[in-house]
Amino acid sequence: MQTVLIVFHLMVVVALVIVVLLQRSEGGALGIGGGGGFMTGRGQANVLTRATAILAALFFGTSLTLTVIANLNRAPTSIFNGVQPAGQTAPAAPGAPGAPAGGNLLDQLKQIDQGRSGATAPAAPAQPAAPEAPRQ
Repeated sequence: MQTVLIVFHLMVVVALVIVVLLQRSEGGALGIGGGGGFMTGRGQANVLTRATAILAALFFGTSLTLTVIANLNRAPTSIFNGVQPAGQTAPAAPGAPGAPAGGNLLDQLKQIDQGRSGATAPAAPAQPAAPEAPRQ
């Protein structure tokens, strides 16, 4: 059913594009409005306007129908399915080959930095000094 509707939708789209390009444009850009033909004057404008309106309605109808059909078989999901409780952390991803073992990328970078400097990281950041009292 969906395939048949898609083929019909594509035929409506192609017909809509053709009908719009056949219409006489105000600036004379793409319209075929010049010269004599089997349809001239107001008769052409009425037929092309009516055909455009009908094809546009069919286009919107098939678009909405395709959207409804596509959503019929989709299972409902929730954004909360991937959320973990507050006390748990996500498991660490395995490291790349040749990378130091254990921890995330930040831990690995700290280990590399400690290896280069030979010093250990401070346990806690230093507290800033209290501001001096203003002198008068």
